Amino acid sequence: MTKSNKFSPEVRERAVRMVQEHRSDYPSLWAAVESIAPKIGCSSHTLLEWVKREEVDTGTREGLTSSERDRLKQLERENKELRRANDILKTASAFFAQAELDRRLKS
Repeated sequence: MTKSNKFSPEVRERAVRMVQEHRSDYPSLWAAVESIAPKIGCSSHTLLEWVKREEVDTGTREGLTSSERDRLKQLERENKELRRANDILKTASAFFAQAELDRRLKS
């Protein structure tokens, strides 16, 4: 499942910067996002997610940073691959052990 990146990183950065710069002009973060999102051409929800991600990455909001999330995904992929390899080795080991037993019984 791949995400379509309709917006370039520069557009995202600019949109987030606009929200942060004009946040004090609005009664809430959501109001600022709703006002700025149509100017960028994205949905309010999308822009809010970009703002939240930036806040997490800069440390102003709790959560895993983008680099931590990427590292976690990489480790989960490695873990899955190692488990799969371990299962294959267990199956092969059992197969060869059984083959050795069969060979000894026939002799």
